[in-house]
Amino acid sequence: MDVNDVEFMRQALHLAERGRGHVEPNPLVGAVVVREGRVVGSGWHQRFGGPHAEVFALEEAGEAARGGTLYVTLEPCCHFGKTPPCTDAILRAGVKRVVAAMSDPFPEVRGKGIALLREHGISVEVGCLADEAEELNAPYLKLVRTGRPYVIAKWAMSLDGRIATVTGDARWISGEESRRKVHEVRGKVDGILIGIGTALADDPLLTARPHGPRTACRIVLDNRLRLPLSSRLVQTAKEVPVLIFHEPQADAASKHRLEAAGCECVSLPTTGRREAIDAVLDELGRRRFTQVLVEGGAEILGSFFDAGQVDETMVFVAPIIIGGRPALGPVGGRGAATLHKALRLARWTVEASGEDWLIRGRFRAASLDSVEPRS
Repeated sequence: MDVNDVEFMRQALHLAERGRGHVEPNPLVGAVVVREGRVVGSGWHQRFGGPHAEVFALEEAGEAARGGTLYVTLEPCCHFGKTPPCTDAILRAGVKRVVAAMSDPFPEVRGKGIALLREHGISVEVGCLADEAEELNAPYLKLVRTGRPYVIAKWAMSLDGRIATVTGDARWISGEESRRKVHEVRGKVDGILIGIGTALADDPLLTARPHGPRTACRIVLDNRLRLPLSSRLVQTAKEVPVLIFHEPQADAASKHRLEAAGCECVSLPTTGRREAIDAVLDELGRRRFTQVLVEGGAEILGSFFDAGQVDETMVFVAPIIIGGRPALGPVGGRGAATLHKALRLARWTVEASGEDWLIRGRFRAASLDSVEPRS
């Protein structure tokens, strides 16, 4: 890769990140137009249904785009969706070269945009900072390739790995800055998921405060529909969505009362733990949820890990020791029988979060090249 290509593509990637929380289920895309070594136009996809990054960049460049190079973080679209094809705008602008970080696996595009540009004599190069582009759009890529949302597992724990004391006291393990970061993430995801145990023990609200660009649906896994009508989730269900997954045998009267209060209740076709997690993610994918934040409790987190359905971790570690043999750890479930089978983060970072540490990491995704995208 040419050093200038890397520099300009990195600028495009930074621009793309600005759309997070605003454009989903569309991908994050940034674009930069360069003429004679100078940036003459730039843009990013700013909101779902709005113009794409290439359009903003080319409009800003105007006539200066003619004969220049367009750097874009994802293959330009070549179909009519909510906006006209970006390839049309590129051809009209008269750029002579397009550098794309990666191709788009979306069935309506998937190499067709690249082929169309080449057919019209434009030089197209693909792969500049491809790893960074795939990481940027990991949630979008998972949804397109598997039909399921990207799952972030979040918890706060003490230095000795406890999420509560032996008496159940857990408020607050993490500090103010860590809680602020959680609210920031909540404001950018499509769903926040907990189990009925956490709902009963903590009576959480599960909203972003202050509001972010998205209003996440609150999701409760509640087989027997035990969520009280007096809970804060139910009391606010007509303002912020609440989605409850339950088993088919759940009490019909409880379902009627919860639905009358504004909740949506969905029966799972199975009560097997792994099968239930699969069914939940399939349903959320059908609703075009791109990212889901799983906040617990320990058994729900364990179920997601056991099912191999966690893509990223967001763990806050407080510099305190709780102790107590019965005190809960963050991840329940079956777990790994041997260290050889323990899940290992492929990429991770550690940063200060006020008085805590924040460890964020991603698991190595299975190869999805052979997975047929769902329509």
